[in-house]
Amino acid sequence: MRLDPVRSRADLRAFVDFPLRLHPTDRYVPLVSSVIAAHRGDAELFVVRDRRGEVVGRTSMHRSAPFDAKVGPRQLFGHTEFVDDDDVFAAIMDAVEHRADGRHLFGPVALLPNQTGGVITSGFADRGFVDSAWNPAYYPDMYERHGFHRRFEADTWLVDVDGTATGASPAVDADCGFAFDDARIGSEQLVIRHGSRRHLRSQLPILRRMLNASFAQLGYYTDISAEQLAEQTDGLAFLLDEGLLLWLEKAGRPVAFVVTVPDISEYLMKVGGRLGVLNQLRLLATRRRYRRDAVLIIKGTVPDEQGNGYLTLLSRELHRNLARSGYRTLRSTFVERTNVASAAQYRRAGGRPLHGYTFYERGAR
Repeated sequence: MRLDPVRSRADLRAFVDFPLRLHPTDRYVPLVSSVIAAHRGDAELFVVRDRRGEVVGRTSMHRSAPFDAKVGPRQLFGHTEFVDDDDVFAAIMDAVEHRADGRHLFGPVALLPNQTGGVITSGFADRGFVDSAWNPAYYPDMYERHGFHRRFEADTWLVDVDGTATGASPAVDADCGFAFDDARIGSEQLVIRHGSRRHLRSQLPILRRMLNASFAQLGYYTDISAEQLAEQTDGLAFLLDEGLLLWLEKAGRPVAFVVTVPDISEYLMKVGGRLGVLNQLRLLATRRRYRRDAVLIIKGTVPDEQGNGYLTLLSRELHRNLARSGYRTLRSTFVERTNVASAAQYRRAGGRPLHGYTFYERGAR
């Protein structure tokens, strides 16, 4: 086995194409290829080739000073895909460890846990979705057989908005399990705001301040910069369903938020993650097809307002809007199992865990 750095366009194409050949096309959702290309500015990308020159694995390697300050010195790896072969996996991790210079190994992350990455540990028969991982069952077995242990164990979630799977009444006809005393809306000067395609750029700083404040207490989270948020939301405006991006103001101050987007996973599967100009135009022309499923990317409440039920109010509004607009399902990116309050909101709506989820760590040898 040999690790070859990604230097040319052909190398990058081989890097992008490998998981498309490795995984089932109806379950694996590729990361947008332009995002992978952009990560070359912060990480080194490698493909693993066997004796015949065939690509049998890939990975990236990088470090992050903010993550080191939060967790301790770590050698990060990401974009990590591999055939079911111990020698291939060992070749990847030996190379990562060689770069680590005594640091613990942590991943897979691209580029940080609050961006994308992770490994699913259950729910392999269920497809993945945007901003979340999908991998076959041999992935967690491989990591653990090679001395890695789980960090930040979590679950993704699935809620049937229209109640077809659970037999529940449609969310639009009830409080969706999110009871809130509406008398508080006036007495506490609460106002629900919605995202805007036209003004999204000016709304992002409002969301970023709440996001960094509300997630600072989580063990894996590092502050997201304005540049990182702009990259992660690039292209969101033209797909945005304005009824799904919500935040709450209390006496004019933003205190809670929910960011939910139409699930374009099936389109990304179809185009192999290549979302160039032509495919963006095709997606724009057919976007109504992708208003059946939604993905809750992130939600939170600023620390001094936690426990006041404000996310309950926003969740009620979100589920009513989902049902009115004809969405069938809501998927959520991973929620740590220690975050009991956040998971409870999905249970209240009749949801269930979809994929077990984890990151992996290994000490220096």
